[in-house]
Amino acid sequence: MKKTNKFSPEVRERAVRMVQEHRDQYPSLWAAVESIAPKIGCVPKTLLEWVQRQEVDTGVRAGVTTGEAQRVKELEREVKELRRANEILKLASAFFAQAELDRRLKS
Repeated sequence: MKKTNKFSPEVRERAVRMVQEHRDQYPSLWAAVESIAPKIGCVPKTLLEWVQRQEVDTGVRAGVTTGEAQRVKELEREVKELRRANEILKLASAFFAQAELDRRLKS
């Protein structure tokens, strides 16, 4: 089941930018997030995840970037398709090998 994104990328970027711009006015990142989240209309946990994702993507925080995660997902999908194709080819070659043996035995 795919999640629907209630917030546009522009709203997300603006919210993250607001947190970063006003971060020094609060004792912690969480305090800044809790203050700004209601203004955007989202829950603080969601806004915190956006901020952390942006920090990973810009290299401020350690982790797998969005681009890298997407690339891994694409490669995993490709590997799955190739394995499926390989299995089909194995079954086909076994089928034709058996058909060839049967043909030889009948002649």
